[in-house]
Formats: sequence, C-alpha cells, structure tokens
Amino acid sequence: MNRLRNRLILIFLAATLLPLLATLWITSAGSQYLLDFSTTGELGALSQSLEQTGRQYYQRAMEDLKQRAARGDPPTVEYRAATRHDWPEAVASFADGVETERWARSGTQGDRLDYLVRHGDAVRVYSLALGVPMDRLSRQIGDARRLVEDSRTRDLRRGFRVTYILLAASFWLMSLALLVFLAHHVSRPIRQLTEGLSRLAAGDLNARVPAGRNDEVGRAMLAFNDMAERLKQSTDRLIYLGQMASWQTLARKMAHEVKNSLTPIRLTVEEMLARYHEADRGFMVQATDIVVDEIETLERRIRAFSEFAAEPPVQPSEVDVNSLVEERVALLKSAHPEVAYDCRLAAGVPRITADQDLLKGILTNLFENAAEAAGEGGRILGVTAATDGRVSIEIHDSGPGLSEQARASLFQPTISFKKHGMGLGLSIARKSALLSGGDIVAVKGELGGAGFRVLLPLDTNGVQKTADRR
Repeated sequence: MNRLRNRLILIFLAATLLPLLATLWITSAGSQYLLDFSTTGELGALSQSLEQTGRQYYQRAMEDLKQRAARGDPPTVEYRAATRHDWPEAVASFADGVETERWARSGTQGDRLDYLVRHGDAVRVYSLALGVPMDRLSRQIGDARRLVEDSRTRDLRRGFRVTYILLAASFWLMSLALLVFLAHHVSRPIRQLTEGLSRLAAGDLNARVPAGRNDEVGRAMLAFNDMAERLKQSTDRLIYLGQMASWQTLARKMAHEVKNSLTPIRLTVEEMLARYHEADRGFMVQATDIVVDEIETLERRIRAFSEFAAEPPVQPSEVDVNSLVEERVALLKSAHPEVAYDCRLAAGVPRITADQDLLKGILTNLFENAAEAAGEGGRILGVTAATDGRVSIEIHDSGPGLSEQARASLFQPTISFKKHGMGLGLSIARKSALLSGGDIVAVKGELGGAGFRVLLPLDTNGVQKTADRR
C-alpha cells in the first residue's frame, strides 16, 4: 500500500477541512447570537406596551373595587374586633395604622387585588381576581428593560465582528501549527535518510539511519542500511585483498631471493662433506645434517610463501557442503587420533557453487588449527547451516581460545617460527573464502575455545565476479 501518499492526502484534508468546518460553525453560531440581539428594539417596545396595559388594567380593577365599597356592597371578608387575634398580619398592620384605605396584591404571585377599608372597629376587605400574576409580569417587564438597556450600551455589530475575526484567526493558526507539525513528522525520516546518504558519500561507511517505520520511507531506510552494510563488507574485503596483493608481491620477491641463496649453500656444504678427511667425517656429517635440515626448513617456508603469492584459477562447481565436511573430518581423524571429532550437520543444506579445492584447503586449515589448539583429549565440532541465502560452516575447538591481541591481527599475514606453522594459514584460508564469494569470521566458540564461521553464497554471482576481478 502507498502509505506515504495516503498520509499526505490525510494531512491535506486535515489542513483544509478543519478550518473550513470551524469557520462554518463560528459563522452559524455568531449569526444566531447576532440575531438574538437584533430584536432588542422590538423587545423594548413590547415591554413598554405591556407595562402600560398592565397599569391600566390594574387601575380599572382598583376603581371597580372602590365603587363596590362606595355602593355598600357586602365585602368579600370582614374582620371584626372580637376576633382580632385571628386577623392576618397584613390586616392587623392596616388596622394599627392611620390609613383609611389600602391596596394590596395577594394570591399566587399577585393574581388577586385586595381593597382594605375601615368600618368602625372592623376592617372590610374587597377582593378581585385579576387573572394575571402581576408579580411575575412585573419581574419579566423589569428583565426585558434591563436587557434593552444593556444592549444599548454595547456596539454589538463591532463586537461580533472582532470576536469572529479573532476566533477564525485562532482556528487558522491552530491548523497551520498542526500542518507544520505533521509536515515535520513526515519529512524527518527523509531528512535522516538524506543525512545518512551524505555521510556515506563522504566516506563514513558506518553511517546508518533509524529504521522503525512500516511504509515506503521505512523500507527505503532498511534498504539504505542494508546497502551501507554490504558496501562496508565489500570495502573491507577489497582492502584485505589489496593487502594480500602487497604481501604476495613481497613474498614472491623474498622467496626468489632466498631460493637463489639456498641452492649454492646446499651444494657447497655437500661438496665440503665429500672432500673432508675420514678422521673428521663424523663431525662433518653431523654438521652437514644440521645445515641441510635448516635449509629444508627454509625451503618449506619458501614453498609456503610461493603458495601464498600464487593465484590459482578459480574453477566453480557444485559442492555438497555436508559431504565435504564429513570427508575432511574422516581424513583428519587418522592424523589426529588424540582428538575427538563431532559433526552437527543441518538437514536440507542446498548445494553451492564454489571451487572445491579452495574449500578443501579452507576446511583443512581450520580443522588442523583446531586440532593443534585442542591438544590431546580435546574436542572439535563441525556445524553446517543455511540462512539468509548463504551456507555457513562453523568449526569449534575446546582449546584456550583467542586473546584480544590475537583477534586484532587474526587474518593478517605473519611470520611463524613454529615447527609446522608458517603464519600464513588463516590469511590464505580467508583469501580463498573471498575468492569463493564468501568470507571467514571469528565467532564465540561452543566448546569453550575458538570458533570460526565460513560464509558461502548460494548463487554463483559472487564467485564469478571475484574470478572476473582477478
């Protein structure tokens, strides 16, 4: 799926639709708010009309009650002096005062009008149902007047315009900030990838980018890291092969010079032995044997240098890795009966295309080194596996292992003065592995000692390209 494209589409929709929806909402709510206040003029006129109507209605009710009292109509209620202790508070207050008459509203929220008049020691009350809660009507009229007065003290049109502009600007700024944040979030991995490419182009082969995304950019980051790792491995191999070429040139010259000197030395010593008297012959034989033995040792070293400097042609063919490991182990068991050999061969390891003679030399060198390190009573383990398009062969021993100093120059050509060691075995083995399109690396030993892993490609491209470069 094109996730990056979909993400950019969503960002565009969010950056355009959200401000649009916010603007529409503000316009709708603001218009309704403005309409609510645009009717305050009519509300003021209506409140005045209601007030005048209510006042006129109230005056008529008062006149009606006064006319009834003047005609001598019987009152609604008459409170006599003998029952004064039962009078309502309003009637008792009127009787104690000096007024001759009083008007009062009673009932539910003032929906009844009472007319109180004196009649000797008694108080007569004439009542009339108004039909309108005058107290509530008065409050509503008062609220309407206050609302009208408040609206007159404001510039509603200007205030709404300013409020609308501020709210709209706020939403647009928020949308812009969101767009900038999302754009930064989307562009950051691209910047990281660009910086990684710049570092790699400047020669930093350790340049890597954090790859934790599951989209096109994330796959590009993974591809970049894989490319950088492969480039680093290829560069390391080329550097190593370049170093080997320099050592080969030096070894070729050294072998030639030493060989030219050894031949006349051997002939001269043999001639000296032939011409010496019989009395001194025993000493001369012993001395001659020592010199010849040392010459033969030097010749072996010269042959090792010659083999190191030689470039045999690579002849790829199909190789059964498991069978080749079993064949090498069976061959070396008889040469090192003091060491226990074991194999753990993976089932279904595919055949590879490589130079079989080079692989035999690699395995022989590694198994011989393992046997020497393990010593008498030691163990050696051979392991095969196939992962990530490559076949691996591991050889582990139970020896003392490798020191950090030894690891640092493990595959560098050195001069060894051991009886059977020339110091070139691992260098030759790695060169053979590189010529086969693979490599040799040191790994953690499973038996407590050293461990080496031979990596070989399944396809033939690596072998063919290496052979072509040579």
